[in-house]
Order: sequence, then structure tokens, then C-alpha cells
Amino acid sequence: MRLATWNVNSIRSRVDRAIALLDRHDIDVLALQETKCRDDQFPFEQFEAAGYEVAHIGLNQWNGVAIVSRVGLDDVEVAFPDQPGFDKNAGDSLLDSPVVESRAIGATCGGVRVWSLYVPNGRSLGDPHYAYKLEWLSTLRADAARWLTEDPSAQIALVGDWNIAPTDDDVWNPKLFEGKTHTSAPERAAFQAMLDTGFRDVMRPFAPGPGVYTYWDYTQLRFPRKEGMRIDFVLASPALADRTKDAFVDREERKGKGASDHAPVIAEFTD
Repeated sequence: MRLATWNVNSIRSRVDRAIALLDRHDIDVLALQETKCRDDQFPFEQFEAAGYEVAHIGLNQWNGVAIVSRVGLDDVEVAFPDQPGFDKNAGDSLLDSPVVESRAIGATCGGVRVWSLYVPNGRSLGDPHYAYKLEWLSTLRADAARWLTEDPSAQIALVGDWNIAPTDDDVWNPKLFEGKTHTSAPERAAFQAMLDTGFRDVMRPFAPGPGVYTYWDYTQLRFPRKEGMRIDFVLASPALADRTKDAFVDREERKGKGASDHAPVIAEFTD
């Protein structure tokens, strides 16, 4: 199986690029984040014409996640159990009845349980969105740990935009991020807690850092200056991680007119 994850930053703007990516890398399953559309606006027809099934959840022009598969798309689940919500109009605290955003979708594809995840950004260390981010990650970690406890041989891939650079090697200049999100100690601890359950970052052994990134801001010539961050990951359960044959970033996809600010991460697993 060849599995890819990509924060596409608007699928309607980049559907042609997504279809080309599937063909160029012979992708079996593609997890998308930040589709930025409602379900009725998603370009299902283009993917179906290419031979793929699609599961998507999008509530408005923000967020949105999808799984595109040509090896089956079964037991689709929108949101992981007890996924926290957030109210964008909250002042300085989470509300009692927050909205569960379109940030997680799961499906079984070719025997692998794939979750496409768009972790909240956090915005700033004092913002309610930061507390929401940490709660979101804590709940996901508890669910992931339970899945492995219930079935240590489970084939699970937690993939997507994690909005965390877990080590200093994963950002071009750590000093610039002091006191900001993405590199704060609680966020990094939350990412490490996920790894402590047994899930593994399958790309790092094939692409050691520093200097390997998946995101480059559109501003200040970040991409040509190689000033990026590694915040997109394929985290695989132990049984699936043991099958990893290769994993890499398609940096070429970040080039050219109309590119997303993220590049796809691609992992290949043996039978």
C-alpha cells in the first residue's frame, strides 16, 4: 500500500494537482486536510473518474478532511470518540456546547484503519484555541492508546497536519518560535505522548533531519530560502510501522503557481 497525506489548502483550487499526485506516485490512499468546503462542494466526480472512492466531512469554508482510496473505503467514521469541540466565538474560555469541527475522519482501506487528521493550530499560547488544541490531542492520544491495548496487532495510520514541530530539527530557526505555538513544551509533550503509546513516525528513519520540512509559509520567500517546518506526519501503529518500506516528502509539489503551502508526505508499506 502506498499512503499519502496532504494539507491541500482548498481542494477546489487544487483538485487537478491532487489527481496528478495520485497518478505520479501511484497512490492507493490519500488523506486530505483543510479541504475548505462543504460536502456538497467537494469535487467527488473527479476522483471517482480516476477510480477512487471518497469520504469527506466539511461543514463550511474552514477545516475539512477527506480520505480518497482505490483499495476500499469501509466503516467510515466522522470524528474520533469524544472529539472535543470549539466555538469560534468563545471569548476567553471554551463553551459548554462547542461545535465539533470537521477535523477527523477515519476509514478502513485495504485492511488499514486510516485517520485523516487536522490538528487545531492553537493560534497563540494564551488563546482559548491553544487549550482546545491540547485537549484535542489528549483525547486522541487516549483513544489511540485504547485501540492498541484492545488489539496490539492493529493496522492503524494516524496521518495529517499535526501543527506541531516536535523537535528543533523540525523547524528552520527554533529561536523564532520561542513563546509561540507549534514548538511549545506542552505541544511537544503531547506529540511525544502519542509516540509513547507505540505509534511511530515512519518517515524520520528514511529522511533524517535537520532540513526536512513539509510546510513553508507563503510569505518572505520561505520556500526558496528553505525556511520550513515539519508538521505533517504519518504515525503508524507498531504492526503497520514494521511494514514500512519507504517514506518521503514530495517537495516538488510545493513548487509552481497555485501550490499549497504544504507538501505531501508519502509512505509505502509492504504486504
